[in-house]
Amino acid sequence: MNVALFPDVVVNGETIPSAAIAAEAQNHDAPKGKPGIAWRKAANAVAVRTLLLQEARRRDLQPMPLEVDPGRFETDEEALIRDLLETALSVAPPSDESVYTEWARDPSRFRSPPLWEVSHILCACDPRDDKQKKAAEARATDLAARASANPHDFAKLAKDNSDCGSKSSGGALGQVGPGDTVPEFEEALRKLNEGQITAKPVLTRHGWHIIRMDAVADSAELPFEIVRPKLAEAMEKAAWAREARSFVTRLVATATISGADLQSV
Repeated sequence: MNVALFPDVVVNGETIPSAAIAAEAQNHDAPKGKPGIAWRKAANAVAVRTLLLQEARRRDLQPMPLEVDPGRFETDEEALIRDLLETALSVAPPSDESVYTEWARDPSRFRSPPLWEVSHILCACDPRDDKQKKAAEARATDLAARASANPHDFAKLAKDNSDCGSKSSGGALGQVGPGDTVPEFEEALRKLNEGQITAKPVLTRHGWHIIRMDAVADSAELPFEIVRPKLAEAMEKAAWAREARSFVTRLVATATISGADLQSV
């Protein structure tokens, strides 16, 4: 992409280096063959960051980086922006009444995830290796037929044939929930009723699986007292995000900016 085609981004007289925008552009999606869209998104993002840093320095804030992960600290710029927003924004926690009102608006939105008690037989292979994949599929298809014909023999079939460590417990994986298994495995679980065995093997990156649904605990609507803490936290975060956008909008309104379009910020 020819960066010379794009105008310089200047925020209150400060010209942003093209290299900074190019680095930021890696974080923005764009349709194939249209890198200019990612560049414009990046220019806007960097212009906002520059505006916030200018305001932090105007207030004479000093960077005090926090440890965000073990051994990893904020950059000075991240610390300045965090300190600025913490200083400039004032967001009160939502009242219990407002949290209850939000919950009562549609309690069915708040449900416990389902739990599945599952057993399986794995015929391991590398799906990228066609020869391995076909051989494992043939073995898995035979085992699936045998399991369907004699469901009570599932544990013995798993113990004698599975390539998973769960074979020692008859293929039992215990309780799993959404996100606990690879997507293809979870998709199969969502289609099984209690006691049902997959009619055909299921392919994942680990190989072919014959899956038995041992028990199902369906998703259930959660009472307000269970929901309240996380809902209050989510509402406070949403309020903070709104205040942050409003703060940036006020900064944009009093700034002189060229090369970026921040009117919709």
